[in-house]
Amino acid sequence: MRYTKGWFLFSREVLNVKDLGTIVKIMFREKRDIYLSVLCGFIAGITAVGLFASSGYLISKSAFAPPIYTLMILVASVKLLGIISAVSRYGERYFSHRGTFTMLSNLRSSFYEKIEPLVPRVFHQYRSGDLLARIVGDIETLQNFFLLVFYPPIVTALIFVCTIFIAMFFSMEAALIIFIGFILTTIIVPALFLLRQRKFQLKVRNSRSRFSIEITEFLYGYRDLKIYQQVEGKEHQLNLSSDAYLKEQEREEIHHLFGESVNTFLSLSISFIVLGTGAYLVSEGQLDGIFLAMLVMISLTVFENVTTIAALPGHLEDNKQAAARLNKVVSYEEVQESDVGKAKLIIQSAPSLEVENLTFTFPDQSRKALSNISLRLPAGSKTAIVGPSGSGKSTLMQLIMYLYPIADGEIRINDQPYRQLNKESIWKHTNIVLQENHFFFGTIRDNLLLDAKTADDDILQVLEKVKLGHFSLDDSVLEKGENLSGGEKQRLAIARIFLKKAPLWLLDEPTSSLDAITEAEIYQHLFSLAEKDTLVLISHRLQGLEEMDQIVVMDRGRIVEMGNYHELMEMRGYFYGMKQIEKSVFTWGVT
Repeated sequence: MRYTKGWFLFSREVLNVKDLGTIVKIMFREKRDIYLSVLCGFIAGITAVGLFASSGYLISKSAFAPPIYTLMILVASVKLLGIISAVSRYGERYFSHRGTFTMLSNLRSSFYEKIEPLVPRVFHQYRSGDLLARIVGDIETLQNFFLLVFYPPIVTALIFVCTIFIAMFFSMEAALIIFIGFILTTIIVPALFLLRQRKFQLKVRNSRSRFSIEITEFLYGYRDLKIYQQVEGKEHQLNLSSDAYLKEQEREEIHHLFGESVNTFLSLSISFIVLGTGAYLVSEGQLDGIFLAMLVMISLTVFENVTTIAALPGHLEDNKQAAARLNKVVSYEEVQESDVGKAKLIIQSAPSLEVENLTFTFPDQSRKALSNISLRLPAGSKTAIVGPSGSGKSTLMQLIMYLYPIADGEIRINDQPYRQLNKESIWKHTNIVLQENHFFFGTIRDNLLLDAKTADDDILQVLEKVKLGHFSLDDSVLEKGENLSGGEKQRLAIARIFLKKAPLWLLDEPTSSLDAITEAEIYQHLFSLAEKDTLVLISHRLQGLEEMDQIVVMDRGRIVEMGNYHELMEMRGYFYGMKQIEKSVFTWGVT
């Protein structure tokens, strides 16, 4: 009982349920393959022990010239055990690897399901290279959890228990020696190496993360590096990161091989001790000499199974850190919001919006992006949000889009709190244009066809409205729209929402890259389509706001003024000052 309790405490500390708990849950979805793998692995291991024990006994027995039928039975037993061992080993490999590949697929799907709702807020904490290293490298590492961490100790323990039990019938001394060897090679030595392995694994992962970051930045920023003639400096920095990563990998591998060598040395030492003790017992008449070779062969065979245990500390620590890094990405308290069980927003006409005492801070930042924001947008109203760069306009828009969890304050749509609503049902009823819009590799049709029922004629009409009539639907679009100008990207994004026709419009600088004439014509079509809808427009330009129902002026994360155009001009406050500056800049430009 004391041994069992100690093993449990050790296992709990080593496995660190907090980090690997999710992995274990995903793994146990494949219970059938787990059980079959353990069963086949145990049969393969114990029959291998029986095979070599029978071989040792056969060799010793043959020296005494027994009857031929005795030898025939022993030879048949050896052949039968050999066949069973081979078939069981094949079954173990088949079921364990099939289960592993299925678990890896489930793990990728599970992690994607958790990280997908976090976009874009996850990018505020993790650089793209680091995030890529976690998604690819760490998940690939966890594919070894079952094969190299969870499964080997169970099979090894079962084989040792049965082997020790069998050895007890022939020699209690030999059984005791094997038991001590089991404790040393499967518990004590791996535990000692595990303590040191943590340091090496952490350095390797940190080096890999830095290397991934350097590669990603080099690829993304190559054009700018070339323009400013900084490619050589960045390449040198990339080479340094690569060398550091390789050096840490080398140190880790040396430590890993040293651990295997120590365990192999102990295993062989135990077999020599069994041989010496057995020889002494034979000389004293306490052991029949015919069983000596059998006991030595049992010891040599059973300790072959500790080879995988010797590698356990490295793989265990590797998997723990991989699980910890993945869990950290999706472990924010605010991220734990789930859409499961939440009500779906259903609206038939323009909704009303209300923001009440909203305060927001980006993860791991102390400065408040928004502070105590309150405003009301009646159904069918047209609202402009203006202010200097960095005033919190886009952050407020992102919260209205429900891209970030609402921790302090409240946002309601048609008097329904966002916290009670399914996010995707909100997006379904919303036309959204961001400052940066993604375009997929494909054609114009692929990037505009939001509804499979949309006819080509309707798409062509929308392209005419946004002044892109020179495009055909089969014109190619490169990845991220690299073959499109900034203005063309914005007009394609506007064309998307023209086709969607939802009752809530959220527009963040939708025409910042357009000339004044094109902008005016597009706005004319836009406001015509949104005549009865609720519209929120973020703009750094103050022209054309006279017809807006209300204008919200922001500065440093706060609302400093609110009213329609004429009210704000009469107040001669912040908005009036911005308007005068804009006029003077325009006049200077004309002059």
